[in-house]
Amino acid sequence: MTPSRQRVWAAFALGSLCFGYAFVQRVAPSVMTGELMRDLSVGGAALGTLSAMYFYTYALIQFPVGMLLDRFGPRTILSVAMFVCAGASLAFASSDTLFSAAASRALIGAAVAFCFVGSLTVISVWLPPERFGTLSGAVQSAGMLGAMLGQAPLRVLVDSVGWREAFVWLAALAATLALLLYCVIPRRPAVTAPSSEATQTQGNARDVLRNWHTWRCALIGFTLTPIMLAFAGLWSVPWMVQVHGYSEAVAAATASLMFLGWAIGSVAAGSLSDALGRRRPVILWGATLCALGFATLISLPSPSHLVMNALFLLTGLGGSTMVLTFALVRDGNPGAHASAAMGMVNTCVVGSGAVMQPLIGWLLEWQWDGQSVNGVPVFDAANYRMAFSTLLGLLGIAWLASWTLRERA
Repeated sequence: MTPSRQRVWAAFALGSLCFGYAFVQRVAPSVMTGELMRDLSVGGAALGTLSAMYFYTYALIQFPVGMLLDRFGPRTILSVAMFVCAGASLAFASSDTLFSAAASRALIGAAVAFCFVGSLTVISVWLPPERFGTLSGAVQSAGMLGAMLGQAPLRVLVDSVGWREAFVWLAALAATLALLLYCVIPRRPAVTAPSSEATQTQGNARDVLRNWHTWRCALIGFTLTPIMLAFAGLWSVPWMVQVHGYSEAVAAATASLMFLGWAIGSVAAGSLSDALGRRRPVILWGATLCALGFATLISLPSPSHLVMNALFLLTGLGGSTMVLTFALVRDGNPGAHASAAMGMVNTCVVGSGAVMQPLIGWLLEWQWDGQSVNGVPVFDAANYRMAFSTLLGLLGIAWLASWTLRERA
């Protein structure tokens, strides 16, 4: 039975909301760095690793996520994943050691790993293919709005009830989403595969991995995204607090402007590329804007608050064009492989956070002078500038790789 148009759009909206929730979880540690360092007795490198546990599991299972969605559809898989996330959030809230917190954080990452590609699968199965760029941008935009909620608003909640109770609230929200997803997303019959199903699945994976177009898209995703995942998503708040003297609440609000830029830019980039019928020029201009904005941001010794806000917003606008890599990789792989190909790109997108969050923490501690306040390590401007230069180098690679893209594989 063909689902109604209203139900399909409701499923799309819920999938987008689910991805927004995933981003709340993704950036949550950035607004509670002091509390986590104090309560779990960890330093900068350990905090970066703790936060990145989300990305390790998220990235590692992206390829099988895509194949599972190709095989079974998004309804049951997404709802079960969100129930798992609810349990993992409760476990994180009760953690007293680094090990238990890291294990819970890893399970949260594995659970929400289904949200983005699951939402794209809803688009691929039930919505017009000529609108894929626009709609995938809308999903990315929902994620950025979630990231904004995970900044200043979540910090207000943490200030009110504490970080543990805040995660109890996140668990309740995940359970609610799980029920809604199961009730609203249409049932897509499982593929009735012959006895050669395993061989066919392996063939799909092999075809995706052999397609150099897939790897080009993955490289751009890996190099263009860490500006959001590692900088805005974790280290920008302590940088603004320790180097520029912002309060944690003001720093979180400023960091959220990069997510706002990403939210606006994702929809704009998708719509523009659909209208032009081309993806590469939009990505190229976006990579240029992102690199220039970030280079200026970390180079100015004492920018005004207005300038800081503008640079965060512009950097996010440029970086958001990475969402077009999903449209490109979908265009360049057969329909039966679409989710697997998008999962492959998402592995590298999220893997960038898994690599860069702890790497920046390690670089900060490498030249740390041992200064701390109330048990929280304090890093100076030179430390941050050296650590953040790695992100600038990745943006340069993204710009160069954008020239190698082709519109169709």
